[in-house]
Amino acid sequence: MKNQVKIIGSPMDLGADRRGVDMGPSVVRIAGLSQKIKALGYQVEDLGNIPVKLAEMVTKNAINAKYLDEIAEANEVLATQVSEILESDSLPVVLGGDHSIAIGSVSGVASYYKAKEQRIGIIWIDAHLDSNTPETSLSGNVHGMPLAILLGYGPKELTHIGGFAPKVRPEDCVVIGVRDVDPGERDLARSIGLKVFTMRDLDELGMSRVMDEAIDIASRYTVGFHATFDIDFVDPTYAPGVGTPVSGGGTYRESHLAMEKIFDSGKALSIELTEINAVLDIENRTGKLGADLILSALGKKIM
Repeated sequence: MKNQVKIIGSPMDLGADRRGVDMGPSVVRIAGLSQKIKALGYQVEDLGNIPVKLAEMVTKNAINAKYLDEIAEANEVLATQVSEILESDSLPVVLGGDHSIAIGSVSGVASYYKAKEQRIGIIWIDAHLDSNTPETSLSGNVHGMPLAILLGYGPKELTHIGGFAPKVRPEDCVVIGVRDVDPGERDLARSIGLKVFTMRDLDELGMSRVMDEAIDIASRYTVGFHATFDIDFVDPTYAPGVGTPVSGGGTYRESHLAMEKIFDSGKALSIELTEINAVLDIENRTGKLGADLILSALGKKIM
């Protein structure tokens, strides 16, 4: 893994109905992220946040993909920033914001490696499948669509950020921790052969085996993978500050083990953390956990 880290935040909350995830980047920073990464031996630069319009400034311009234009605009900027971080021989650490930011972060990584004629994979750790389209979404919230968009399904304004689609192939992607799935996204995932490890799979196989298989799938035919961690993967007992909590999630140690295995693989091209809702948190417990999970993905160990 690279020895220089650059942090970039996307205070995006247009993709979700519940306000508060725009403060996610701030609460992870408040937990001492930069200083703790430096203590691991990295050079660290925090680039601040990209500009994202406030919901009060705009209207929901598409009922089946709310705030489509504004989300596309912000993700274009994020994609450019992530590509520039990679060009500087640094590791991007992206802080959200709702999970629609993955459209921009993955687009940036994919664009950088596409220029080198290489493809990337994704490890997507989440309670939700995030594979709806405007046609299947029950809410019209874009944070429920980013994986489908990156696979080429959805509005062209989002699928073609960077000028090409898809950003990734289904055979290079793995979703881990799913326990809340809509019918339309289930149908899409099955039809394209997307590998999904549900919470039952984690119960039966264990996190170590699931991560070994996921890393193999996401890196088998690729230069490496983008690792994106939606904090609602973690059971609400440990992570109360989320907008869409689902009981029966990952434990504290399962979450850290997943990130530790990502570091051990040496295949992570970028790290992303999303969906911390500061309004719903308790004494920044979820913000602190988010910072610690990033540290595990960067090599922090117990011994």
